[in-house]
Amino acid sequence: MKVLVLGGGGREHALCWKLAQSPCLMALYAAPGNPGIAAHATCIAIDPADRHAVLAFCREAQIDLVVVGPEQPLVAGVADALAAAGIACFGPSRAAARLEGSKGFTKELCARAGIPTARFVRCDSLQAARVAIATFGAPVVIKADGLAAGKGVVIAQSIAEAEAAAAEMLDGRFGAAGAELVIEEFMTGEEISVFVVTDGETAVPLMAARDHKRVGDGDTGPNTGGMGAFAPTRLLTPDLEARILEEIITPTIRTLAAEGTPYCGVLYAGLMLTADGPKLIEYNCRFGDPECQVLMVMLESDLLPLVSAAATGTLHEQSVQWRDGAALTVVLAARGYPETPVKGGIIAGLEPEDPDVTVFHAGTALRDGVLTANGGRVLNVTARGATLAEARTRAYAAIDRIQWADGFCRRDIGAKEA
Repeated sequence: MKVLVLGGGGREHALCWKLAQSPCLMALYAAPGNPGIAAHATCIAIDPADRHAVLAFCREAQIDLVVVGPEQPLVAGVADALAAAGIACFGPSRAAARLEGSKGFTKELCARAGIPTARFVRCDSLQAARVAIATFGAPVVIKADGLAAGKGVVIAQSIAEAEAAAAEMLDGRFGAAGAELVIEEFMTGEEISVFVVTDGETAVPLMAARDHKRVGDGDTGPNTGGMGAFAPTRLLTPDLEARILEEIITPTIRTLAAEGTPYCGVLYAGLMLTADGPKLIEYNCRFGDPECQVLMVMLESDLLPLVSAAATGTLHEQSVQWRDGAALTVVLAARGYPETPVKGGIIAGLEPEDPDVTVFHAGTALRDGVLTANGGRVLNVTARGATLAEARTRAYAAIDRIQWADGFCRRDIGAKEA
């Protein structure tokens, strides 16, 4: 098969790394890709959210399957354009991608389908937000309705902080994404990330993972796109997984199908394990980043037949096998992230001495043949081991060999479960 992967971050590097191992693969392209992805795929200078450019390339290169990495192309309708042209796409339609593109849409779907989630209020004015905040009290969660690169969520510890966050979002901090807000009650418990691959009817569960959203050790500082992850997690027992599928995942897939917007691709549920049981925090319409990195390292099965079957409605023929042990990834970010990361710093020492360590590029660039930082989250150092503690030791040992003056990372990824 000829495959095109859309995106150029760490998640897409992991996907290309895994797809390149498939005996079913004839040619692999990435748009736009990055210097790490270039080791596995031919990188094409195309905006992945430009459906016209993507479609033109697919026709020119005779692409059989498109695998969408990030959320922006899905919300922009790339999957719809490909479907209309008869090109298989692993990723939901624009209508189904509203699960991630609009937090309010997802909350309303939960209300219709009886899916457990936090109590919420939608609002588009500061006055309405203040009323909702006063109703919930503090702590309270303030969310921009639209896409905000994983940064449009504030867990406010006081009424004043909540009102300030609402005002900032409504005033344009996240552009159109913050024109409407979702105000939610604060939930307590442990967070986990649950993934399924679905063709709109069949759902194949993947390994669950745990992400670390805050920028600093001990879960301090602002939310980010993710500072590290590990899989599996002992929090997900077989009974709990069955309950999550029955109460949250399956009703979502069935409701979307019944309402004329069947979902194809990865459905990623961020969940809070509360005293009352699992509750949905939010949905994402693609592999998590950096959770994808640990999932790809742990996946024993060939990824290409799995995503192809989902895109063509034959997922019932597929099963998934996993490696023993555990995997952990640590994000190396640029100084100043998540606000204003420092770009241009030279990076060296990426060749891991350990065969169980893989370094995925997330925000790198080549300048005159020299690897430099070109983003906020720049590298994902990913290790596998017989235990989580072993994987953790290997990942941090590899990080300590990397030479990059402006880089930093959390030092407690996986510490609570290792």
